[in-house]
Amino acid sequence: MKNIEEIKSVYFIGIGGIGMSAIARYFLALGKQIAGYDRSETPLTKKLAAEGAIVHYTDDVTLIPSTWSIEDTLVVYTPAIPQDHKEWNFLQAAGYEVMKRAAVLGLITRATKGLCVAGTHGKTSTSTMLAHLMYKSHLGCTAFLGGVAKNYNSNLLLAPESPYSVIEADEFDRSFHQLSPWMSIITATDPDHLDIYGNIENYRESFRHYMGLIQPGGVLLINESISLDCPLQKGVRRFTYGRDKGDFHATNEQIGNGQIIFDLVGPDMLIEGIELGVPVAINIDNGVAAASIAYLNGMTPEEIKMGMMSFQGVERRFDFRIKNDKHVYISDYAHHPKEIEKSIASVRALYPEKKLTVFFQPHLYTRTRDFYKDFAAKLALADEVFLLPIYPARERPIQGVDSEMIDRLLPSSIGHRVINRNEITKVLLEDDIEVVLQLGAGDIEDESANIKSVIESKEN
Repeated sequence: MKNIEEIKSVYFIGIGGIGMSAIARYFLALGKQIAGYDRSETPLTKKLAAEGAIVHYTDDVTLIPSTWSIEDTLVVYTPAIPQDHKEWNFLQAAGYEVMKRAAVLGLITRATKGLCVAGTHGKTSTSTMLAHLMYKSHLGCTAFLGGVAKNYNSNLLLAPESPYSVIEADEFDRSFHQLSPWMSIITATDPDHLDIYGNIENYRESFRHYMGLIQPGGVLLINESISLDCPLQKGVRRFTYGRDKGDFHATNEQIGNGQIIFDLVGPDMLIEGIELGVPVAINIDNGVAAASIAYLNGMTPEEIKMGMMSFQGVERRFDFRIKNDKHVYISDYAHHPKEIEKSIASVRALYPEKKLTVFFQPHLYTRTRDFYKDFAAKLALADEVFLLPIYPARERPIQGVDSEMIDRLLPSSIGHRVINRNEITKVLLEDDIEVVLQLGAGDIEDESANIKSVIESKEN
């Protein structure tokens, strides 16, 4: 296995992914030659190209740089790449060192003090919040994020002088088993990715294995609602956290006038008057976790308060696109039933008297098959639901699995139906809307500019 210093060139298969592009930009900053494939051009791939990466969009081995030596080149790939991908198979057969994205992050955690955030949901918001706190403090950090931090318009933060790295620990394909965290947050272990794990117990067992990877002398901070235990390495301290329970928790919450302020209580500590820069209820849990890890690494209470107040959030994570007295439009990446429940609850807390219209695009056939009843139960908390066809991502269709499975279970007391993506703007023009919540991890985001434009046209 190469070390980072020996690598001169890095080739990425799936370079445009949110996690892959962060690593590509990291290696660009280190002065490495970067090239890669992705299936379509996106703002992230355009940014990579502008920074010096060579990017193409056809699975064609002739487009791989031919002047790079096998000995000095690392190939990084995402598990979402299909097994019959021509470039992937060619590079393996040619003798290049090929590593998963998670294995590269593992190299980085072993060379730094890795602060990793794992969990079925909440990990992107929490890790980005933690990264912002660390980056703005005297501690600093390099961060590899699973979303674009709005403070920096980037999914990568660089602080070469800092010993800390903040990393989103992805459980898909057991990727987080490649990491060696110094400290880790676990936000949730609600079952997901059952196409990979087979059953709930295997899914939970993967988190037990991950917990055992925390380095001796480190810290595990786990949500108090999670009943999960395993032997930890020598000297690892275990703490719990939660909104109102746990070793670290919030108290004296003040919610109103567009603000959320709370005090953070922990073992032998109290930080008063923490104000959330993104004042939604779901961020209280995330904020408690991020601030607690920051504190355990030596951040001062004043730095924590300043960082929390200045945090602007993550694109597509409860992301306000329109916010005025007439209309609200929020884009949220939520694609798991628990995430949808929390997202809708946060909207209801902010706008209890307003009509809530949800546009939801299910993500993956297997997830829809496994959780369609739960999706229907959570979506029923809205006033109106429009379902889009399933976004397949890496999967092929499964016979009998479609968005109609969810639609059939929604109650007659709310408006609901399945529509195509190109019908969204028509629905918005005809509908009496107040709060619009866009949910899903697929290409529904490609309609966001049109959605925003239509809603704004109704302002007058």
